[in-house]
Amino acid sequence: MRERQGGTRMKYKGIIFDLDGVICSTDECHYQAWKKLADEIGAAGFNREDNARQRGVSRMESLEVVLEKAPHQYTQEEKAALAEHKNEMYRQLLANMSPADLSHEVKDTLDALRAKGLLLAIGSSSKNAPFILDRIGLGDYFDKISDGNNISHSKPHPEVFLLAAEYLGLAPADCLVVEDAVSGVDAGIVGGFDTAAIGYASTYHKATYHLKTFSDLLTIVEG
Repeated sequence: MRERQGGTRMKYKGIIFDLDGVICSTDECHYQAWKKLADEIGAAGFNREDNARQRGVSRMESLEVVLEKAPHQYTQEEKAALAEHKNEMYRQLLANMSPADLSHEVKDTLDALRAKGLLLAIGSSSKNAPFILDRIGLGDYFDKISDGNNISHSKPHPEVFLLAAEYLGLAPADCLVVEDAVSGVDAGIVGGFDTAAIGYASTYHKATYHLKTFSDLLTIVEG
């Protein structure tokens, strides 16, 4: 196991973080973009409960949640255009993000984990992960990024986490996955990772650990 100065043995060698809802929150940006799209196509009644069902899944799967309430059927080409239109609106909202959207607790905890010698990676289904990281001042911070640009399967498939571990040169057993979505926790479990659930997934019984605060990770890695 990786050791820090003073001889304390680390329980893990790497930590893989989901991005949205874990490192920072873009939930409201997602909701506003999906809601605007729903209004445009007449998908009446799209609400925050529907938006919660979109958590942790791919853009196209999220679109299907909106289309459940749409009055028309769409071809695959039309669906792709709708998803891209939503993404354009979402990125416009993301452009307003800044380092102020990264909490001191998260940044201080990340710095402390890095100081312990842990490798840090992002495992996100979002294709906007690099853009978001740049906006909040973490563009070059993580050792590796696995995201929607290099995967074929969205969570709960474990591909995004398996690739992140591979990029770090580590086995799943040496990594901890941090997630705020049940589908993400399930993906970690299927991939052979220990999981730490936070936020919406914090009470999910299948998770290895349940975080009350992000800084709880500091205790876990030395457990």
